[in-house]
Amino acid sequence: MQLTIILDMMGADKGAEELSLGLRQFLSRNPGSYHFIAVGKQEELHSIKDIAEIVDARDIVPMEAGARDVLRMKDSSMMKAIDLYQERQADAIISCGGTGAYLSAATLKLKLIPGVERAALIVPMPNAIGKITNVLDIGASNENTAEHLVQFAEMGRIFNQAVYGNKEPRVYVLANGTEDKKGSPESKRALEILKERNFPGLQGNIEGRESLSGIADVIVTDGFTGNVYLKTTEGVFKVMSNEIKKIFKRNLFSMIGYLFASKGVKAMRHRWDYRSTGGSMLLGLNGVVVKAHGSSDAVAFSYAIEVGKKLAEAKIVETLTKGFEHENTAAVPQGTKASTQTD
Repeated sequence: MQLTIILDMMGADKGAEELSLGLRQFLSRNPGSYHFIAVGKQEELHSIKDIAEIVDARDIVPMEAGARDVLRMKDSSMMKAIDLYQERQADAIISCGGTGAYLSAATLKLKLIPGVERAALIVPMPNAIGKITNVLDIGASNENTAEHLVQFAEMGRIFNQAVYGNKEPRVYVLANGTEDKKGSPESKRALEILKERNFPGLQGNIEGRESLSGIADVIVTDGFTGNVYLKTTEGVFKVMSNEIKKIFKRNLFSMIGYLFASKGVKAMRHRWDYRSTGGSMLLGLNGVVVKAHGSSDAVAFSYAIEVGKKLAEAKIVETLTKGFEHENTAAVPQGTKASTQTD
């Protein structure tokens, strides 16, 4: 089956040439049948015309753009990419553009899955046992209610089952202590609700220092806290990588030691390199919408495309839709009908 993947090529700090290299890196690792549609300035995408359909776009959405601003910018690469996603019934869309603008435009155009109140960014984080811990929300919204966090737990559980094959994901709520009374008002209330509902796989609260130990499959938090958490861990990984370099360059003996340890060191650096996670999905929308880092280089963008491929193949949107249909049906008392009214 051929996958159609839309690429917004104008959102990255490093420019279209770097993203074009990323596309080629993706193809070198993932041979298969793809139809790529690259949206951006035609003259900047000349190098990939042999592997992608080029759609010219002259405008870029500013990082500070709001929902209305984005919708007015019909000739921007972001809006053209989203429109093409709908028109071509594509399998995935990837952009490095501003999170707020991307989320707003995608939500307004593609709509939320019925029953979902708020989309969330979910990211795969490497953990100490060599597996993945999914964290959400990591920045789609700055403010969330307890009910939003409860829905994030459900979306995260379904996502982890569908994409990583965990039959019963272990779900935690991020807090400043493991006791039920710890956490923000919203996270404490969310934990109460999840316990009242006997939420499958719920383990309780988890502290940041244990979050990547491997005991958690899904960690739930509000968008503001999640974004701070994500960028802090990425910063720590970067510092540790630089420190390892310094240690092995200290003297002749340490450099000789590196010759024996280089294979293991390279594997560890790759596993903990945030670029290898590629990007995060805007979970809860009627589409595979992947947000790549604004600072993405070729490596990071290649893995962001890989995220889109993997989620499209896992049919994550269909799985989430069915999951929330079941939740909505279960929530309707016997003898009544679920309302079909929409806003």
